[in-house]
Amino acid sequence: MPRAPLWRAIVALVAVAASLYLALTQSPRLGLDLRGGTQIVLQTKDSPTVEADADATRRALEVLRQRVDALGVSEPSLAQAGDRRIVVELPGVRDPREASEVIGRTAQLTVHPVTAETDRKGSARPATDGSRTLPDPDRPGGYVTLGPTALTGEGVKNAEAALDQQSMNGWYVTLDFRGKAGGDWARVTGEAACAPQGAAERRVAIVLDGKVISAPGVNADVRCGTGITGGSTQITGGFDEDEAKDLAALVKGGALPVPVDVVEQRTVGPTLGADAIAASTQAALIGLALTALFITVVYRLLGALATLALALYGLMSYAALLAIGATLTLPGLAGFVLAIGMAVDANVLVFERAREEYLGARATNPDARERGSGSRSLPKALHTGFSKAWSAVIDSNVTTLLAAGLLFSFATGPVKGFGVTLSIGVLVSMVSAFVVTRVLAETAVRRGFVRRRPRLTGLATTGRLRTLLARREPRVVHHRRRWLGASTLLVAVAVAGIALRGLDLGVEFTGGRLVEYSTSKQVDADTARKAVADAGFPRAVVQESGSDDITVRTGELSDAQQEKIKEALAEEGGGQATVERDERIGPSLGDELRQKALIALGIAVAAQLVYLTVRFRWTFASAAVVAMVHDVLLVVGLFAWLGKTVDSVFLAAVLTVIGYSVNDTVVVFDRIREARRRDPRADLAGTANTAVIRTLPRTVNTGMGALFVLAALAVLGGDSLADFSVALITGVVVGVASTVSVAVPVAVSLERRRPAPPRRRPAGERDRPKDGSPLEKRRQRGTGAVV
Repeated sequence: MPRAPLWRAIVALVAVAASLYLALTQSPRLGLDLRGGTQIVLQTKDSPTVEADADATRRALEVLRQRVDALGVSEPSLAQAGDRRIVVELPGVRDPREASEVIGRTAQLTVHPVTAETDRKGSARPATDGSRTLPDPDRPGGYVTLGPTALTGEGVKNAEAALDQQSMNGWYVTLDFRGKAGGDWARVTGEAACAPQGAAERRVAIVLDGKVISAPGVNADVRCGTGITGGSTQITGGFDEDEAKDLAALVKGGALPVPVDVVEQRTVGPTLGADAIAASTQAALIGLALTALFITVVYRLLGALATLALALYGLMSYAALLAIGATLTLPGLAGFVLAIGMAVDANVLVFERAREEYLGARATNPDARERGSGSRSLPKALHTGFSKAWSAVIDSNVTTLLAAGLLFSFATGPVKGFGVTLSIGVLVSMVSAFVVTRVLAETAVRRGFVRRRPRLTGLATTGRLRTLLARREPRVVHHRRRWLGASTLLVAVAVAGIALRGLDLGVEFTGGRLVEYSTSKQVDADTARKAVADAGFPRAVVQESGSDDITVRTGELSDAQQEKIKEALAEEGGGQATVERDERIGPSLGDELRQKALIALGIAVAAQLVYLTVRFRWTFASAAVVAMVHDVLLVVGLFAWLGKTVDSVFLAAVLTVIGYSVNDTVVVFDRIREARRRDPRADLAGTANTAVIRTLPRTVNTGMGALFVLAALAVLGGDSLADFSVALITGVVVGVASTVSVAVPVAVSLERRRPAPPRRRPAGERDRPKDGSPLEKRRQRGTGAVV
């Protein structure tokens, strides 16, 4: 009787203990779409003197980091993405306009002597002698003429906003200079101190981005030719608190080395994120409870142990997210829940193989009693089930990992989190099934109480579906032409939907702006559409969301125009409208994301083809890819006919469908390969038909586990996850059907047209006579064999 190695139990115990420790001592890092805040993606541009390369972008990032730190935002995050992109995350910032203006301005700070005051507007461009005329902040309608630049913002070491507590003259900004800049400041103020009191030449102008923000006169106690020494000074100008702090942030950050443009901006209110977490958690608990109940009914004791292992799997997956510091986003949360539902697959594969082994042994010798040894024992059957399921589990999980890896590489924003959580879920599921579940199951079946009651394990029962298939013996593969015809018809309907109705691409792929508003009184879509049109936006796409909110999608939309739409909706919605979600994508980024989506799909197909060719043959790989394309077209066609939005979350669903479709096909192909190795001369169609029938119970049981979770997410997960769940439900259903209707029939047809070359037998087998030959009969007679 095989016994579980002690190391496996130790590994399981250590993994669970470490996961529990991490879960109790650390908190998850939530993405902005779950905790609320603003994400801004900036793209650097070439300036007349500096190229926007990776080094310039890195220096711009450091400047922006100082500005954001000065804004006082809690736990901000700045990261460089590629050579020209900077991603800024500002938790808790719901109005991105002010933050965007502060962190994205070029902030060219310069100091100039004032040479004259005038009431006539002059040229804002510097003259040949470096002078120019700009509006005077201290004299409405007046102007000041400035001399050449005395120093720049690069010489500013620090800037702080402070309140004048003594004279109560409001807020001011203190500047501290570094190195030579302190001497330059003393020189320009010393020259101004030589002019008489009240003269224009006694003033020094501080210019930010071509605008005079302050032009104070030098105090009378400053000595001519000496100036203000000590390396610091104060800027006054009637600032309020916000103006002083923003100015200090800009000055302290200094000038950006290259200009930047906002190419993407996302804002999510904290209420929306909290509701999404609550809804997803509720959906996960309900879905997983149904899944646990289902596998317990089907596999009894082993199903209950698998449920316990799945709970521990959820704990280990969560701990893995904490350990690597992954950011949990809304799609990532959905991926985490979905991965738990899909993790039942490895357990089902093992239990079905173990059930076949046990029932096969009992069928060979139905009168034998369980003695705890040999192929008839429960431990032996379970051990064989784990061994034989390993190959199928590896192949099916690799195909899912390929899709998840592409999501992480090509997706942007929150969807990257889906790729991370799905990858972690797949990897941990193998540890859970082949370590945790195995330890629990093998320990249980070695108990005398269980061995005397084999039906308690679920392995000694055939199951209703398997009994039905055994009684009817359907020849599904022999009707492959009918299956292919029906699948071709469905694909034609899907393609017609794509061609006739088109795809409703989201703002990620088209560029533009999408804003979700919540009003104090419910507003129907028609009323909201009329209000938005009357506000001057007749071409805006206005829809109701599932949470009684209103979403408005437009092309390029400024903040002022967005405020105009908000006011129009507030009039219809009880006088108040709140922005719950705001996404703005630049046209260039939309084109880029659209190209990345197509590249990701293309690489997904190519990667699956290469991997399956290595693991099987090109005929089987081609058949799997044909079935995969079939599934993707049906999902995309459904969204075209329903008019649902195709966005980055939908892309995540499609890539997951690709992984799941190949996953199911690989399990059948693994059975065909195993059977052909045992009997290479058997009829391929019959072998494939047997493989389909034997794997169908596993397919149904695994699919039910995923569908329970997805159905709960579709109903309870909120509007943001409803379409995602619908796409995956469709993908799971058509993925199961396409294995029988497309993948297997195409593989059989290709194998018959291009059969594999016969394997060369080992030298010891080449000279052995075939069964039934005269030589073999004589050999058997000589050994006393019965012919």
